[in-house]
Amino acid sequence: MSGIFSTNNQDSALFIGGSRVSGQEVRAQNVMAALSIANVIKTSLGPVGLDKMLVDDVGDVTISNDGATILQLLEVEHPAGKILVKLAQQQDTEVGDGTTSVVIIAAELLRRANELIKNHIHPATVITGYRLACKEACKFIADQMALKVDKLGRDPLVSVAMTTISSKILGTYGTFFAEMAVDALSAVKTSDFRGKARYPVNAVNILKAKGASARESSYFTGYALYRPFTSPAMKRSLKSPKILVIDFDITKTRMKMGVNIVIDNPDELEAIRKREMDISSERARMILDAGVTAVFSTRGIDDVYVKMFAEAGAITVTRVPKEDARRIAKGTGAALITTLANLDGDESVDASSIGSAELVEQVRLSDDDIVVIRGAKEQHASTVILRGANDYMLDEMERSFHDSLCAVKRVLESGAVVPGGGSVETALDVYLESFATTLGSREQLAIVEFANALLVIPKQLSVNAAKDSIELIAKLRAYHSAAQKATADSSRSALKNYGLDLYEGKLRDNVKAGVLEPAMSKIKMLKSATEAAINILRIDDMIKLLPEKQEEDPHAHM
Repeated sequence: MSGIFSTNNQDSALFIGGSRVSGQEVRAQNVMAALSIANVIKTSLGPVGLDKMLVDDVGDVTISNDGATILQLLEVEHPAGKILVKLAQQQDTEVGDGTTSVVIIAAELLRRANELIKNHIHPATVITGYRLACKEACKFIADQMALKVDKLGRDPLVSVAMTTISSKILGTYGTFFAEMAVDALSAVKTSDFRGKARYPVNAVNILKAKGASARESSYFTGYALYRPFTSPAMKRSLKSPKILVIDFDITKTRMKMGVNIVIDNPDELEAIRKREMDISSERARMILDAGVTAVFSTRGIDDVYVKMFAEAGAITVTRVPKEDARRIAKGTGAALITTLANLDGDESVDASSIGSAELVEQVRLSDDDIVVIRGAKEQHASTVILRGANDYMLDEMERSFHDSLCAVKRVLESGAVVPGGGSVETALDVYLESFATTLGSREQLAIVEFANALLVIPKQLSVNAAKDSIELIAKLRAYHSAAQKATADSSRSALKNYGLDLYEGKLRDNVKAGVLEPAMSKIKMLKSATEAAINILRIDDMIKLLPEKQEEDPHAHM
């Protein structure tokens, strides 16, 4: 037992089986972990960022420049590093874009805070300054930088989608995929109980098919799934179908395990077998008598009953994935039913559990048949079919397209955009440095460091584009400083929209150039990065317990 209370760390005051790291040492370790993670993904930032190839322990390859995807596949062991991985995943879930930027900013905030603490500024002072700077920054974005798009035309939406996918694999195809994302999301418009417009990204179904060029990707309104009709004898299309979605199989009924039947007459055995078949036949007939003309089952349907449905002019689709079955049920107004039993102990098909649509058809896609449901009753759906050379390319195309859908959704729901290309970060740097001079407390130092940390985004964008970051950032800061000092009617006030043109290596008005981002994306990014940095800064002690050694089994060698 004495071994449990020993420790290898001479500086530790705890007599436990483990180690303790305190004060500046643990802070330095956490900052180093955060910077190491940021260094992995920072070269993938921007429209000319590079991709990462990740190979897992079984040899599966993933090629991506999406920050959340890269960090998710990294096996990060350091506790502070895990916080940044969660941060990227949170940004991906809530906004869909800005996953790389949020990690880079959080790491830079930590690095600068650590330098302040080394200069004998208390962590509590740094945390207070960071919180105040974040609050002022979000207010400045909303009041000064955000451009209200009251009557949302098509152009700003396409520009937002184009900005998002410009740094991805789809960026080389111009506005082709950006326009497709806007069309696909506009088709699934719905409203919540307050009457406010909502655009559910989940209602856009993305199918991937190998072969053909990426430009042969297509979009149509309707929900598609990778399953064919069960029998070739069924109609290829069915107008105004009555749809039933079931989560049970229609097969020959068998006696339950453990049920024994003792018979004296062999003729009774044949009657039992016939009754077993008749039970499922009656279920199939009951479904048809209820007016159902299309059955989607998450399980199987025996050929005998498939023949019954085909002869009645109905269509069946089996082995539908559960997620697809739920979406079909929600969109058509049907219910995913697990049994036909009712409260009276009999079996029946409730009319309220039957959905409807305008058309169900089977179409050919590449080498496979897919089923398409058009004109769903409750919720409209749209399907995008991505074409590409191989699985790696298709997976990255799907991630890129999903990010653009999320960005368009945020703009449609919030109605505000900001100029991209490092414009917001540079404007915040100039504003916060000016704001810091109005404070007469130590928090002024933390706010200045917060402001300078934001410049890491335009700097990294310039470096990734192989441009002179020092000269470009100096010019950009001069432009934004002039814009903030100018009067409202001055021509200099338009300089606040200036950002980087990474292809030409110069500055330009990014609003006119169509480089736009959702305002919500920037605000969420700042809030999340600040909170993550503060959470890590608050740590001043790390106690790591070692697992107790198991006694060696004397029989292990046998």
